[in-house]
Amino acid sequence: MRNTLLAGAFMLLASQTTLAQKFEGLAQTPPMGWNSWNKFACDINEELIRGIADEIVESGLRDAGYVYINLDDCWHGERDENGFITADSIRFPSGMGALADYIHSKGLKFGIYSDAGRKTCGGRPGSFGHEYQDALQYARWGVDYLKYDWCETENINPVGAYTLMRDAIREAGRPILFSMCEWGHSKPWEWAAETGHMWRTTGDIYNCFDCVDEHPGWKAFGVLQILDMQDGLRKYAGPGHWNDPDMLEVGNGQSENQDRAHFTMWSMLAAPLILGNDIRDMSSETKAILMNPDVIAIDQDSLGVQGLKYKSENGLEFWFKPLVNDEWAFCVLNRTQQPLEYEIDWQDFNLTDEEVSQRSTGFDQRVYAIRDLWKNKKEGTTKKNKKITIPGQDVVLYRLSPINK
Repeated sequence: MRNTLLAGAFMLLASQTTLAQKFEGLAQTPPMGWNSWNKFACDINEELIRGIADEIVESGLRDAGYVYINLDDCWHGERDENGFITADSIRFPSGMGALADYIHSKGLKFGIYSDAGRKTCGGRPGSFGHEYQDALQYARWGVDYLKYDWCETENINPVGAYTLMRDAIREAGRPILFSMCEWGHSKPWEWAAETGHMWRTTGDIYNCFDCVDEHPGWKAFGVLQILDMQDGLRKYAGPGHWNDPDMLEVGNGQSENQDRAHFTMWSMLAAPLILGNDIRDMSSETKAILMNPDVIAIDQDSLGVQGLKYKSENGLEFWFKPLVNDEWAFCVLNRTQQPLEYEIDWQDFNLTDEEVSQRSTGFDQRVYAIRDLWKNKKEGTTKKNKKITIPGQDVVLYRLSPINK
């Protein structure tokens, strides 16, 4: 009898373990969308979010791939008498279910925010102790994406906390993309591939290309600082589980060169492309950057391999990203503020990506056609050296397509 009971207990545990997995089939390429925090912080309401959804469609951003509309912090009201979270009734008088319905009616997906701690970073109710209730509420509302933050988490274990919310989402029954945001403190890339669909690798991004914003006890980082922090992480990323260097600051006041470099490097990283600007008021330059289909295709390439930095030289960085069909993205980043000239000898870039893709550039054995993705023009082949000028804090980005093998 005892053995029978033990066998039954193990079978129950095994079935629960099978059920308690993240939803597969989501984020097969890096997620694309918009998030409210970088531009609006806590100053959000129902009218704003509906307007953003309208503009995502009307501007063509939805058709370019940006499909998630994600509320960040400060949408919360209080918990009801049964402990279920509610929306702020003044900011969101129609409720979250109605807002989700509106966003879905536009052919978009609805994202929401919570925190593993007792309170969110903005002081609203966190999910600690209410994980299953919150996941059920999100499923009832029609949520498609959850960003799960890490404030007010003293004495909480991150592996346990994020696994608990993953299990709660699964139990609630609605496929929800799980975006983990514990700032890389517990090295989630080493353990979270079966827990979340993406995980933050650093502290928050700061709207600056090359600087650090220091505060007592914490820091926010510029584009280049966050880029440097991705070193060594590429082997952990792939379809369904991505490194997340944080949301984009494109369109929030940096120069056109800096915005172009920022967007390019996130695409080379196979990073989630989550916009953080006011898309209702974009310049033509910002639109051209965010909606460049050739650069988006580098990020969204179905091979799902994060780019690698091959070498640095006199303020320039040389990056490669393996693509489908034996193609490569090749990027030269100028970290300096001055334009720099360089002559590319392709034979200096014979490399094999042994760590991840096992793909080789093989410039000594094959010739590639060169396409400049920002100028949208063909620029010859790799048969001969190529002289280029890279503007200050900008990039040159090529797609290399083999023309013989």
